[in-house]
Amino acid sequence: MTRTRVKICGITRVADGLAAARAGADAVGFVFWAGSPRAVAAGEASMIQEALPPFVTVVGLFVDPDPAHVRAVLAAAPVDLLQFHGHEPGEFCRAFGRPYIKAVPVGGKTAGLGLLECASRYPDACGLLFDAPPSNGLPGGTGRTFDWSALPEGLSRPVVLSGGLTAANVGDAIRRVRPWAVDVSSGVETIGADGKPVRGIKDAARIAAFIEEVRNADG
Repeated sequence: MTRTRVKICGITRVADGLAAARAGADAVGFVFWAGSPRAVAAGEASMIQEALPPFVTVVGLFVDPDPAHVRAVLAAAPVDLLQFHGHEPGEFCRAFGRPYIKAVPVGGKTAGLGLLECASRYPDACGLLFDAPPSNGLPGGTGRTFDWSALPEGLSRPVVLSGGLTAANVGDAIRRVRPWAVDVSSGVETIGADGKPVRGIKDAARIAAFIEEVRNADG
């Protein structure tokens, strides 16, 4: 059975990047969109990236960026993989000399378009990330799930499952969808006094518990 890969997204601190790597994460993600509470500057991301051990893929997330912004980030923090979470066309995504993942919201306006048709616009993406629709101005990292049964058969690119995943539901998600990878952000963040995730601050124990449940589902 194929091992499900794990990406921990929204890393803002060296300690959190190291916690993800030590727990067995395959990738960590940096958010380079100023509208996110998990946003980091390229210099901060570079510092975290330099502290990571080998064989951890580093992903840079953008939302409808200016091309100059992407190039400036790549010059300062040479991430391995790009993730586009807005309305970027395929020709834009492939323009930066890096493999890329395209996020596709499931529900809302995309439901009328058709997920297969939407996915067909990115034939050279190394993966398609399916997430809940945007909420409260955030295109991702909302902590909301979507109807996993809405994912169509016959997708030509590897599936990355995201949206509201936690240690409590990721095993069920993997058994039902069998994605290539899962992507989590709010589901492994520190819980504040109000009972809500502290955006951008990860919890090492929650990361470890999440990855343990992924491995249990694989087994």
